[in-house]
Amino acid sequence: MPKILFFCLLTLLISAVFQPAEAQQPKKIFRIALLTWAAAPPPSSPSPFDQGLLQLGYVEGQNIAIERRYANGQMDRLPQLAAELAHLPLDVILTQSFPAALAAKEATSTIPIVVMGAGDPVATGLVASFARPGGNITGVSALETELSGKRLELLKEAFPKLARVAVLGGFWHDP
Repeated sequence: MPKILFFCLLTLLISAVFQPAEAQQPKKIFRIALLTWAAAPPPSSPSPFDQGLLQLGYVEGQNIAIERRYANGQMDRLPQLAAELAHLPLDVILTQSFPAALAAKEATSTIPIVVMGAGDPVATGLVASFARPGGNITGVSALETELSGKRLELLKEAFPKLARVAVLGGFWHDP
């Protein structure tokens, strides 16, 4: 074997074996909070929220940490619970109901808040508008009448021969 080839192989071998080890970066553990007016679910059954996280690959203690605060139907407890959460190093606060969303909004202007089931967030003043909510709040609402026209437009694009549409709906009243 020519000396140059031997030297190249030896150099590659040494560099491969004695290459400085790079420290593995720890996986990010996302810290989320759940704030709700409801009571805590029984510990024996995973909630739909927990089941959804598992389906998405999030395992509590491995890649996600969850701070849960339940008001157990006592709405007056929500501001205190939201204030507790605002003092924690969280990535996001998930709220269930308008009162929980309002308590979170009043507790923090820096932690992102995702709102579920808060009625009409524009009419209640929770956000400025659907197009530009502003602040640190986002989420979903079933009562966004501003979007009805856009929904029909998208439906007509998807199904050009569509002639009639029926809309069935129910109303959820936040306690």
